[in-house]
Amino acid sequence: MRLGKVGYYSDFVVYPVAIVGMASFALWQAPPQQYGITLAAFVVGVAIWTLVEYVMHRYVLHHLPGVREMHEAHHREQAALIGTPIWLSLILIFGFVYVPLYLAAPQVAGGLTAGFMLGYLWYVSVHHLIHHGGLGRNALAMRLKRRHMLHHHFDDEGNYGVTSGFWDKVFGTDIKVRGTGAADRSGRH
Repeated sequence: MRLGKVGYYSDFVVYPVAIVGMASFALWQAPPQQYGITLAAFVVGVAIWTLVEYVMHRYVLHHLPGVREMHEAHHREQAALIGTPIWLSLILIFGFVYVPLYLAAPQVAGGLTAGFMLGYLWYVSVHHLIHHGGLGRNALAMRLKRRHMLHHHFDDEGNYGVTSGFWDKVFGTDIKVRGTGAADRSGRH
């Protein structure tokens, strides 16, 4: 969805505060002997985000009518301020991650949700830097940018992971560039 500057950049202010607040709340609720559980839940939350990112990008952004058209606008206008409104992402995260977890396993809900939000913040940060500059020239930055640019310019039915290529490898949607400059999708050589 096309956003104004305040709406677009609010993720970079609100999510760090929300992550610290959620992690602090989780640690405050837990007795000291359960801090390890909170930390493990945090790490699991980051890992779960990578799968959610892949699934959302592949099946929702590329196939769900209405949403697909908004995402196609991003493919056409890569530098435009197009994203998810913060009110919507917060409602979805709290409604589908925190609340169900709190009802089922309150001892892990805060840590896992904080990790999930960190994964989301990493995603919006990397995606922003890929399209708006400032990603840097280190090996990780260049690999992430190359993967995502193959998605935009070679085959939009591959390289769905922005922050990680792990799930693309698992599900056979990883696009590789061969030494000749041609590209392949793993599993379809």
